[in-house]
Amino acid sequence: MEFGLSEDQRLIEQSLRGHLADAVDLDLIRRLAADKGGFDADLWAGLCELGLPGLLVAEAHGGTGLGMLEAAVAAEALGYSAAPTPFVGACVMAPLAVSLAGGEEQRRHWLPAIAAGEVRLAVGAGALAGATGTAELSLSGAHLSGRLTGLLDGGGASHALVYLADGRAAIVALDADGVALSARPSLDRTRPLADLDLDDAEAVLLDGADDAPAVARRVLDAGRLMLAADTLGAGQCMIDQAVDYAGQRVQFERVIASYQAVKHMCAEMVANLEPCRSLVWYAAHVQDLDDEAERRVLACLAKAHLAEVGREVARTATEVHGGMGFTDLMGLHFWFKRISYDRQVLGGPERCRQDAARAQGWLAA
Repeated sequence: MEFGLSEDQRLIEQSLRGHLADAVDLDLIRRLAADKGGFDADLWAGLCELGLPGLLVAEAHGGTGLGMLEAAVAAEALGYSAAPTPFVGACVMAPLAVSLAGGEEQRRHWLPAIAAGEVRLAVGAGALAGATGTAELSLSGAHLSGRLTGLLDGGGASHALVYLADGRAAIVALDADGVALSARPSLDRTRPLADLDLDDAEAVLLDGADDAPAVARRVLDAGRLMLAADTLGAGQCMIDQAVDYAGQRVQFERVIASYQAVKHMCAEMVANLEPCRSLVWYAAHVQDLDDEAERRVLACLAKAHLAEVGREVARTATEVHGGMGFTDLMGLHFWFKRISYDRQVLGGPERCRQDAARAQGWLAA
């Protein structure tokens, strides 16, 4: 029995991390944070060459046909580099929604374009996750009206996939009449949210699901798990930066890594974060199994636990840097804000634990 990543999964991880190490630096992160656009065409093109948008798309539709564990490995790598690129919504939630809820003709139309990176979908599922904001959409025939706030991956999006209150999903083109998408600055300026206003806009309703609410929950939980994996990667990077800094910073003629208090801080971060890796990997493995309750419980608990651990790692890693940790020179705040963003998007830890309790029958549905 395998209790770690396979050789192929390791190769995926190494290939993506190697590309991101070359393609993403602090200058790029700072520029996109200042632009507040959340999208870089060159970075996206490089990720498309690696097949990232088609990770969860079946081979028959032009993708690689891999699973949620591979997607979690990719999310961890993106979090480690603080990559300012669409992923959770555009590369995971959207293709999963089309694959599970779309009819055969809809899958043939949308999935190849998603896998090629030609169609990038912002995803609005805040109402399903109990997020604050506005989620007032009404469907009349094939047209949508209303307002939806807090969409994921709005930067560079060509279409939006939105969820109605009853769990059905619809796709709208952002350049269509009656559609207006506006950036909404969030804590993580490299991944801004977006607000969507619809006025009798033409929509494509995904009509292939027998149980639309169940599919919606599965898509939501996939997004939550990707945010947990992203936090895992970002937290690991903050630990690595803290350890590296402690080994170089000299105070009272000694590197601060030689002080027992600093050693304890770094050791505690590692001890808290390392067990999270197996939690995320197993939760991702379960997402491809036919057990709805288990999928939901593990995805929710993974996100809730990583949110708490990630916050402590971010705080402690910043403290190891002392006053320098709060400066833009180090850039540590980009990972700090990324972890804070991951904590709240698609439901905070309290909401995730509540959903897990409902899935186990501890709370009324």
